[in-house]
Amino acid sequence: MLPRLVCARDPDRPFLFSVVFWVVLTATAVSGYASYRGPIGATAPFAVNLALVTVLWFLLPWRRAAGWRRLPAVTFLLATFVLGMTGSAEVHMLLTLIAIANVAFVHGMRTAWIVIGCMSCALFLSTGVLFGRGAVEAVAQTAPFLVFAAFVLGMTSAVLEARRRRAEAQRLLARVRELTVAQERARMGAEMHDSIGHHLTVIKISLENAERFRSRRPEAAWDEVRQAKETTVAAMADARRWVRALRPLALEGQVSSAALERLAASFDGTGLAVSFEVVGGERPLEPDVELVLYRVLQEGLTNAVRHAAARHVRGVLAFDDGRVVLEVADDGRGRDRDARGGFGLCSLAERARAVGGTLTTDDSPGGGFTLRAELPVPTKLPDGQGLPPNRASCTSDASRMSGRTLGVPLAQGDTGRPGRTMVRR
Repeated sequence: MLPRLVCARDPDRPFLFSVVFWVVLTATAVSGYASYRGPIGATAPFAVNLALVTVLWFLLPWRRAAGWRRLPAVTFLLATFVLGMTGSAEVHMLLTLIAIANVAFVHGMRTAWIVIGCMSCALFLSTGVLFGRGAVEAVAQTAPFLVFAAFVLGMTSAVLEARRRRAEAQRLLARVRELTVAQERARMGAEMHDSIGHHLTVIKISLENAERFRSRRPEAAWDEVRQAKETTVAAMADARRWVRALRPLALEGQVSSAALERLAASFDGTGLAVSFEVVGGERPLEPDVELVLYRVLQEGLTNAVRHAAARHVRGVLAFDDGRVVLEVADDGRGRDRDARGGFGLCSLAERARAVGGTLTTDDSPGGGFTLRAELPVPTKLPDGQGLPPNRASCTSDASRMSGRTLGVPLAQGDTGRPGRTMVRR
């Protein structure tokens, strides 16, 4: 737990503060020991003070906190201030300014200004009265501190304002999405009422006419039945069109593996290294099966990022006789034995059963979590649901070249971001 805490970077912590902290901490330690002329054993308080400041740095919250999480900010402020008493040659004052900025993040700007006022008074009185250097020297010591403190709090205020505006923008964006979805649902509801509702009305009238004509005009009754059948076909076509409209946009114009590869690539920049592999000759799938596969990979990747604390995720899409298997495995902390199954996994299991397949979850042998969906592959699909010609040729080539790797790692080079690997066998 401690190594992970030490190595992990708090995303709320401004990067510039991290750079300044380590540079000033190093300079404080070097200048403190370089200027000391007494026995080396007498520097123990200074060393303990430096160690305390270093440990507290990793415990600092960088946004509003409650309870014990508020204590490290105050303790860190006191520890940096005490460095001037244990051996620092005034280099540590930048650390104190960082500590004041952290107080502003955790306790608010008003509290930070109160701290600056108290520290300015303490610095002025200690310089002018305690050390007897006079009022002029006290002002000369206090004024730069006030200027730099105001500058640091100005930067802190800008960061806090940027956070507030980003949170507000995210709330507005979520609201816009909700309104857009509601508007689109209303539009689709009206369209469905006008199209499918019309077809159902025609079918009802045709069947009523057939019932009325069945004795006196049998031929006319059969004509009405045939018209009802034709209208039913048109209504089913409209229903399929609306179902296709509700599918994820990433699936439009894509076969299953292409959409899954794009989904895996979309997790670049999340700190997760994703590899995706296609095994066997790819075959056309029903739209409902493609949608289940897409949702399974989406759920596996999302859970790995949000809950599993995983670093690597491996997805394998395997085509076999009469079935397709998608397995998503991560190297995270695995399943919580005491927790109940989440809504997402339960919903996925129901979707898999609806298309005649199964969904299983288990902890990986070497640690981590595995999500496995096994779905049926039809021997023949209706016209218009096959693979596009260009992808069909690629698939046939892949099936003839089984065992060879057609993909190459798509590493991110020197950017420091995890790469992804797309492999086709």
